[in-house]
Amino acid sequence: MDLSRFARRRYTDFATPIEPMPRFSAALAATCPGGRGPEVWIKRDDMLGLFPGGNKTRKLEFLVADALAQGADTLVTCGAPQSNHCRITLAAAAREGLKCRFVIEERVPGSYHPQASGNHFMFRLMGVETLTVVRAGSDMAAAMQREADDLASQGRRGYIIPGGGSNALGGLGYVACAQELQQQCFDRGLRFDHVVVGSGSSGTHGGLVAGFVGNRIDVPIIGVGVSRDPQQQEPLVLKEAQAVADLLGLQMQIPPEAVRSVGGYWQPKYSLPNARMVEAVQMLARTEGIPLDPVYTGKIMAGLIGLARAGEFAPGERVLFIHTGGLPSLHAFEDVVLGAGGPVAP
Repeated sequence: MDLSRFARRRYTDFATPIEPMPRFSAALAATCPGGRGPEVWIKRDDMLGLFPGGNKTRKLEFLVADALAQGADTLVTCGAPQSNHCRITLAAAAREGLKCRFVIEERVPGSYHPQASGNHFMFRLMGVETLTVVRAGSDMAAAMQREADDLASQGRRGYIIPGGGSNALGGLGYVACAQELQQQCFDRGLRFDHVVVGSGSSGTHGGLVAGFVGNRIDVPIIGVGVSRDPQQQEPLVLKEAQAVADLLGLQMQIPPEAVRSVGGYWQPKYSLPNARMVEAVQMLARTEGIPLDPVYTGKIMAGLIGLARAGEFAPGERVLFIHTGGLPSLHAFEDVVLGAGGPVAP
């Protein structure tokens, strides 16, 4: 799979580390049937460039390169309150000398607070040009187009990046990740039995699937849904994976069985805390010193923990967790993750 024909900005000068997590694995095993569990490792995509890192950095390497090639002076994107994608897009804009505008969808009524900590502090610090808040269920593509039209009326040129950076071009970032992971495993003599990744706007999960299928990496990927259960999520991921494969000219169909997701760990709603997320965030922080965020990686790790306890992974199997970042939003949920914020959903 040749990515060299696509323009790309480089925001990370190294392959993100793959690390074993022996203390976490032992703590997890103690809660699994028979006191035995999988050997859990982690790929630190939270250490990617555009501080403080995260999966969107890989997508933006291709998207921002395209924006620059088209002569854009402003990036326009969308997300929910505390959006990691918006924050990293703004960081990329600052790095490239571009302006940036957001459309924020208030998916949970009352959840947007302009003076909030976490990513909202970063929005203000890095100088977002405008931030427009719309109600849940709004047509986000139309809202972003209005921003681009406003820029055009001023003689400026906007470049629209979809939520999560999730389109075929952005998905190339996780094809690159698949190739990076394959090389790391070869160099270190590693073999994983499962890969666990978040599954939301579908760009990360779909790009990784396309990369694994295209590079013939025979390791099953399990996506843990952060906003949808499998019947809604898997068709989106399959569509994204196929779009990435088509963009690469692979002339192949992504097999539906290559796409698997699990649900139930994101409720009661997207971005709202639950007890399993709190357990996962505390468990990893207190065994390995690695923070997770409450909206994405905390719930994804809760999924890995739940699958292990249900016997999904055989004792001793090696499971790789893709840490997709999101650290700043953790500071907006301090009381919750410390167990001092009142009741959360079970």
